[in-house]
Amino acid sequence: MRVVFTKGPGTSYDIAVHRETGAALAPRNGPGGHPYLPHDLVHFLVEAEAGIELGVYGRLAAGDNGLFWPADPVERARAARRRKSRPVKPSPRARADMALSEHLAGIAVPVWEVRRGHARRLPAYVTAGGIPRWSTGSCPGSTRTPTAGTPCRPAVR
Repeated sequence: MRVVFTKGPGTSYDIAVHRETGAALAPRNGPGGHPYLPHDLVHFLVEAEAGIELGVYGRLAAGDNGLFWPADPVERARAARRRKSRPVKPSPRARADMALSEHLAGIAVPVWEVRRGHARRLPAYVTAGGIPRWSTGSCPGSTRTPTAGTPCRPAVR
């Protein structure tokens, strides 16, 4: 899968996803708002680094449309009817992966801001919960053993 982020005016950006499974997707606008880090790029990075398989981008790679829509108008109408008649209920693992992606994205941005000198200290919500330590060794409390260079992630219960 190839993901392309294109800077727009101000803090806006577009995202195009080119994948091998599922309908071709139309590019969409990202939520914007941060002057340096596109929110969806942060998700892409934390999911890749933490080995999150069913986050935003893992689901897209597997054929789910997520917040995108098919580029073909006929397929778009078909997908809208399917969503209406059979709403997709994510599995417990998919929900846990999305929650972990959101959690890590919420930590990654302020850590980056402090490290780059854009903020003086971490916000209380980051320092109170601590920053997770990811290792490439064994994964304590996890059902998963990482492969070389793949970090741990908490077990899905």
